[in-house]
Amino acid sequence: MENSLLLTYLILTPFIGSFLILFFKKGQEHLIRYTALAISTIAFIISVIIYFQFDSANAGFQFIDKFHWIKGLNIHYHVGIDGMSLLLVLLTTFLTPLTLVSSWSSIESKVKEFTFFFLMLEVGMLGVFISLDLFLFYVFWEAMLIPMYFIIGIWGGKERIYAAVKFFIYTMFGSLLMLVALIWLAVYAIGPLGYFTTNLIELYAVSPQIPIDIQTWMFIAFAFSFAIKVPVFPLHTWLPDAHVQAPTAGSVILAGVLLKMGTYGLLRFNLPLFPEVSVAAAPYISILAIIGIIYGALVSMVQTDIKKLVAYSSVSHLGFVVLGIFAMTQESIQGAIIQMVNHGLSTGALFLLVGIIYERTHTREISDYGGIAKLVPVFAFALMFASLSSVGLPGLNGFIGEFLILLGSFKSPVLGSWWFTVFAASGVIFAAVYLLWMYQRVVYGEVTNPKLNGLKDMNNREIFVLFPIFIFIVWIGIYPSTFLKVSDKSTAKVVKQMYNPEKINPVQMGLIQSTK
Repeated sequence: MENSLLLTYLILTPFIGSFLILFFKKGQEHLIRYTALAISTIAFIISVIIYFQFDSANAGFQFIDKFHWIKGLNIHYHVGIDGMSLLLVLLTTFLTPLTLVSSWSSIESKVKEFTFFFLMLEVGMLGVFISLDLFLFYVFWEAMLIPMYFIIGIWGGKERIYAAVKFFIYTMFGSLLMLVALIWLAVYAIGPLGYFTTNLIELYAVSPQIPIDIQTWMFIAFAFSFAIKVPVFPLHTWLPDAHVQAPTAGSVILAGVLLKMGTYGLLRFNLPLFPEVSVAAAPYISILAIIGIIYGALVSMVQTDIKKLVAYSSVSHLGFVVLGIFAMTQESIQGAIIQMVNHGLSTGALFLLVGIIYERTHTREISDYGGIAKLVPVFAFALMFASLSSVGLPGLNGFIGEFLILLGSFKSPVLGSWWFTVFAASGVIFAAVYLLWMYQRVVYGEVTNPKLNGLKDMNNREIFVLFPIFIFIVWIGIYPSTFLKVSDKSTAKVVKQMYNPEKINPVQMGLIQSTK
């Protein structure tokens, strides 16, 4: 679908809404919260409209909107969506209003400022997933950094300043590498095209003509930038600090969406722009992914802080996604995409539950709990449900993503060994160990902590936030084709690009529509 304004409306809704929030006065916190909920819900409705109008049989970009932005440099406002980005857009707009509602009891100071930053964060995240111009992508990537820095730095825990600065430095370093690679790639396009361009579709066609040694350095720069955001081992050290110190809403959106920007970048840029280098690098990056899977799981086992345990589990789960991307089969890439969504739902739910119990007890130490199933049965059920989802229990969402990734890695022609699958599969076992062991210590046994007496169960607002997430956890687990069919043609296109880089034709590949 050409010349559609829906994606622009999607971006403008939280952007305009965030500035509308600034006009509210002190003492109108209640009105601010409901206004932000309405704004973010409108964005979700727009994304649902896009989903129902999306043509899953079309591998190319749809809902395209394009106009000159910086004419002198041939830079455009150019947005579009395909099957790989649509699910992540839906995930973003789905989690944002729920996360805002979850913050109503935990964010009591500077509510207007928090809401402004949160809506601006949604703008940045959505922009990353729909940008078809590298410079525009970079602007949204950087725009996301600022509100997240303030969310952690102002409303975080005791070590919030340290965590926010560490997050900022890591991400900014990666961003600088991306900027260098972006400019380098655009300059190289002048040769075959005759003009400077940051148009992603044009760069897809041009990049295979770049000398392989130059491609390698560009690949490294992009990959390093995205690997920090994922994060890929050993670039993960900023993540536990950011998660633990961030407010619950910040942790949910950080795990639910922000980390996916890194894996999305690898899938959208590294693979199709540098297919030959990607094939050569696949075994090495997959080794790092497997180390991350096992390392994240083992470190999670020894955590005494529930929130830090869930944070390290993200390193393990995102390792699966990276493995799926670099196994480079259609099954593995589809598995990686659906696993991004699954992780956002499952881990987002776990962070919400950790926040719910922390608000009541003001402790995240596992040893301070025990026997709470008798006191808060609804919470105990919700924690079990989210944990089993994260483990990958058949019938819930986590299973289908991990299964497709393991199947694709086993069949992968670029990995060349089933040992990758074996080691990755061990992460599933470890996940069951650390999550179920945590659940046993927190929920079962006798109540030994007198501070837990009188502990209140989940209220209606908290149930309202988690219930839609649980619906999708079951839906994806029982009927995954609803979501897999969306990315089927787009992932097939990427795989075709990977193994036929010298034959790339933007029209034939479905990247753009013929003007004839």
